[in-house]
Amino acid sequence: MLKIYSRFWQVNWAEQWQYRANLMMYLLYWLVSPIVYLSVWVSIANVNGSVSGLTANDFITYYLTLLVVDQLTSEITIHILAYKIQDGTLSSDLLRPVHPILTGALVNNIAFKVLNLIVFIPIWIALLFLFRPDYSSVTAGSILLAVPGILIGFCLNFMLGAMITCMAFWTTRVYSITQFFYLVIVLLSGQFVPLQLLPQTVQQIAHYLPFQMFRFVPVEIIRSRLSTQAILEDYAISLVWLVIFYFLLRWVWREGIKRFSAVGA
Repeated sequence: MLKIYSRFWQVNWAEQWQYRANLMMYLLYWLVSPIVYLSVWVSIANVNGSVSGLTANDFITYYLTLLVVDQLTSEITIHILAYKIQDGTLSSDLLRPVHPILTGALVNNIAFKVLNLIVFIPIWIALLFLFRPDYSSVTAGSILLAVPGILIGFCLNFMLGAMITCMAFWTTRVYSITQFFYLVIVLLSGQFVPLQLLPQTVQQIAHYLPFQMFRFVPVEIIRSRLSTQAILEDYAISLVWLVIFYFLLRWVWREGIKRFSAVGA
């Protein structure tokens, strides 16, 4: 199995280097929104002194950390697989004795992520010099404690993206479905604002949903803002969602394949 993943890595890594302009567009897309949010909230905090107890430095460290976490937990499965379902070229992948999502799509995501990080890191370092955050609360221990959350966040995001992509078996408007979920995730994952700024009811709902693990929870762990009990509880909830997503993905894929047909592909 390791040889299979190794071969997929070689192919997908070489393929990613062929789309450097595409890489820059994706990177710009991921950078713009958080930097805009950062600038807006820092301006408000500087004027008012703080926003619900969050200072300008809190917003700077939050959004700069979020940029890194977002790079690690994000996924692009719909752009890898949806068109294959729609134009019938998925047929060639189905002939292989491996799962198209858990091999090709997964490795493609990782290859894209690694190449993206090569370009992203120098930009992030430049942002450090520009905003000059105080990262005194961040320790090696808090970073290590966030690693499982980042891995879980990526797995959850990947499986959710794969399930949404499989909707292409039923509808050609799968990208519209993706945009709907994207809006929900932006709000409930803490990308738009830190979750503590949302109404209490929304915070409680977000706490029991998987989306906060995509960004908010790993960011807060890195910044040493969550207690050990809160971290364990968040990890326990996310592991439950991980099991649910796994079985849902298996079911959606199985049912979708039954409907798949390709003429002349």
